[in-house]
Amino acid sequence: MSMDTLLQLNTIFISIIIEALPFILIGVIVSGIIQVFISEEMIAKLMPKNNILAILVASVMGAIIPACECGIIPIARRLIIKGVSVPAAVAFMITGPIINPIVLFSTYIAFGNSWSMVLHRGLLAILVSVIIGIFLKFTVRESPLKTTDNYTAHYHSFSEKISAMLKHSIDEFFSVGKYLVAGSFIAALVQTTIKTSTLVSIGDGNISSHVVMMGLAYVLSLCSQADAFIAASFRGSFSTSSILAFLLFGPMLDIKNTMMLLSTFKAKFVGVLCTAITITVLLVTLVF
Repeated sequence: MSMDTLLQLNTIFISIIIEALPFILIGVIVSGIIQVFISEEMIAKLMPKNNILAILVASVMGAIIPACECGIIPIARRLIIKGVSVPAAVAFMITGPIINPIVLFSTYIAFGNSWSMVLHRGLLAILVSVIIGIFLKFTVRESPLKTTDNYTAHYHSFSEKISAMLKHSIDEFFSVGKYLVAGSFIAALVQTTIKTSTLVSIGDGNISSHVVMMGLAYVLSLCSQADAFIAASFRGSFSTSSILAFLLFGPMLDIKNTMMLLSTFKAKFVGVLCTAITITVLLVTLVF
């Protein structure tokens, strides 16, 4: 590997880390708040008893939490531990990085102040998450988490709660951080060795263009706050529906968050989830 290639690898690796880090911090802080300040009883009151309604509610919850696809994984894990059903937590996890206000605004700007792409991206993301949530409702029979460290602590003051929240957030950060670093390095390595032009050259057909754009989203591992600007650059080469496939698939599944999913969930569940996301995004965007 030449020196120029190594420098490119280093630049891409660092840029992915810098993009994701602020939102990882938001994610672990929210996870800490849920752990310390929100009880199982509070969540039970907030979430509908009906499973389908719970999935629908969870699918739009991400609109108020500015977390990326990596930062939202610790939040989803904590929600499951606190009693939220797996289908609802996963629906929240995969749609949150797309419909939060920062991402929708960046999409609006990237596509020339167009509300059309914003609406299509947001609504199709919710549709995909609901479909996958319903699918998981009928297929998941046990907790997919690797660990369920749900301990109950009693705090005597507000300052003790803040201290416990910060401690939990720090522990969570170092727990997921190593997988972010590993995933970012793999993503940078793949980007350095596989040229984007090679993927674009095989994306001429209707189905193949969708597959290529989804593959590109997985490889590039962009933060969802920035991916719309990259997607917009392909408007002259790819159809609107294949660009939507890029905008939906990347925030739901890429190299770095696959590593983090494997650190949180059992491998079999991750395999099922990845397959379900891939097939659903492909079919929904093809129908669109």
